Amino acid sequence: MIDLRRLREDASYREGAVRKGAAAELLDEVLAADAAWRAVTHEAEQARAARNVASRDIGRAAPKERAAKIAEASRLKEELERLENAEQQASRRRAELALTVPNPAAADVPSGGEEHYETIHEVGERNEPPAFDHAEIGVRTGLVDAHSGARNSGARFAYLKGAAVRLEFALVQWTLDLLERYGFVPVVPPVLVREEMMVEAGFFPADRHQVYEINSDDLFLIGTSEVALAGLHRGERLERAGLPLRYAGFSSCFRREAGTYGKDTRGIFRVHQFDKVEMFSFCDSDASWDELEALRDIQEEIVGSLNLPYRVINVAAGDLGAAAAKKYDLEVWLPSERAYREVTSCSNYTDYSARRLGTRWFDEQGHGLVHTLNGTACAIGRTLVFIMENHQRPDGSIAVPEVLHPWLSFTEIPALG
Repeated sequence: MIDLRRLREDASYREGAVRKGAAAELLDEVLAADAAWRAVTHEAEQARAARNVASRDIGRAAPKERAAKIAEASRLKEELERLENAEQQASRRRAELALTVPNPAAADVPSGGEEHYETIHEVGERNEPPAFDHAEIGVRTGLVDAHSGARNSGARFAYLKGAAVRLEFALVQWTLDLLERYGFVPVVPPVLVREEMMVEAGFFPADRHQVYEINSDDLFLIGTSEVALAGLHRGERLERAGLPLRYAGFSSCFRREAGTYGKDTRGIFRVHQFDKVEMFSFCDSDASWDELEALRDIQEEIVGSLNLPYRVINVAAGDLGAAAAKKYDLEVWLPSERAYREVTSCSNYTDYSARRLGTRWFDEQGHGLVHTLNGTACAIGRTLVFIMENHQRPDGSIAVPEVLHPWLSFTEIPALG
């Protein structure tokens, strides 16, 4: 949730929300609802104080004055009940509107839509298209069975088989080992969460259309372990000196991919179920921009260690999700498409989710909202796609990146035919 005081007083904060796509009329409506809530809250506080005084006066009043004092106290009680009801309604209206406003974009985020990103840098040589694209080589090596996946579960599902399974868990083990060296605590979180967790993590209402819902149980399948990790410290006060608290979540993830039909339908690049290692950080509010750069450095170390050519982009304001104040995407070169495609991203949510979660830091001088950040460490399916194309040999076999060799009994994946 946004900082309504800053929205009232800080023109650059408001402009950041507008650059994210928030209509000026909506922002005015939110501020009007906030003003109405503050006004009725002030009236209720005054009425509450007056009622308390009237109650005390009854006990002090002379016998002939008691009836009038009791009548006045009764009137004030009814007035307070009316104001408290109005306060509750105004609070609900204020919260409902505020939830629809995105986290304002940071000042150094480019303005505009998807095509207005800023390229930070490119690393590695762009490979020429291989003999077989990732969908074809998945079949030829026996790594992917999309046919059975579609037959048994529908479009955008697939079976990983044989060496692909071993490669997945090698990626997970290697990634977790690397993250532990940077102070991340490994976590296997629940993949089902309640609606309030989706709201407080910053995903609802904006991304509700992308989420699978279990109607009978009021539960939702997570699209990233970031959602569950955000709830680890709901309502808690964290010692400032101990920040950041870093977690590495491994989970299966589920996304409806609404609005992407006809796009990336072959192979396992865009599927409804995939596995991922996710980084999450509860950070000192004064250090979150440095933490974002640290997460990006780790992502580059992971992708670079796999010998994948990539670039880093600063995502434009109009292409940011509701919760992110700033986001970097790491895009790996996909030779068959002669294009860069996203493999990881990292975002600073500032205090947007923490305000909903009620997660604060404290020290001897006071307290404040933490900042939350997240970043993909390894999206398994997409990483397999990029390995299959960038490390494919002319005969269709695939060379396994050297950093994964300690977790495997093989160093290459032969083509079956």
